[in-house]
Amino acid sequence: MRPHFRPSRRTGWSGAFGTRLDRRTLQTAPPRLATARLELVWPSADHAEAVCDSVNASLGALRFVKWGQHAFSAEDARRFCDADAAQVAEGRCLIYFAFERASGRFVGNLDLHTFDFAVPRCQIGYVGDVRLAGRGLMREAALGVIDLAFELGVERVEAWCDLRNARSIHFAQTLGLHYEGLLRASDRDPQGQLCDQVLLARLRSE
Repeated sequence: MRPHFRPSRRTGWSGAFGTRLDRRTLQTAPPRLATARLELVWPSADHAEAVCDSVNASLGALRFVKWGQHAFSAEDARRFCDADAAQVAEGRCLIYFAFERASGRFVGNLDLHTFDFAVPRCQIGYVGDVRLAGRGLMREAALGVIDLAFELGVERVEAWCDLRNARSIHFAQTLGLHYEGLLRASDRDPQGQLCDQVLLARLRSE
């Protein structure tokens, strides 16, 4: 049976879930969240034009984003949105596209991914449109997504950031995630070079 939700302080939702978190929980999560200034929705092909425009305007800031290494065509954006929608439908992750309510402008995309249901824990990802930077919109969206994670029963939300990506690390810290350590040569960047990863996390109890 689909869980019931009631408005909460930040996301507009509060879940009535048991202790078990699994793919079915993700599949029955709310497809739409509301914050003070934003609407967050699951991805669909209808968002392709907005995504294409945002990616192409933000390319200079996407050095550390694997899918942000080249300009998007309309077809690239459609495939991107379709792939995101498929992952959500399969319960592999939760992805939300954020839109400013007043203007309808695309703000960015956020996701909860790499779930370990045994803990449970997950990682958060975030990529914003650079043209709307400095207004706190992505922070508002990310806090809403973190709130949802904890409402679903996640005990720990992590962010893994390239050590060189100071902007992403700082953003995670503004969300209340704490620096926990450095994982040396633990991943490869979009150019294929070994890189160090900073691990930050926030607990449900914090």
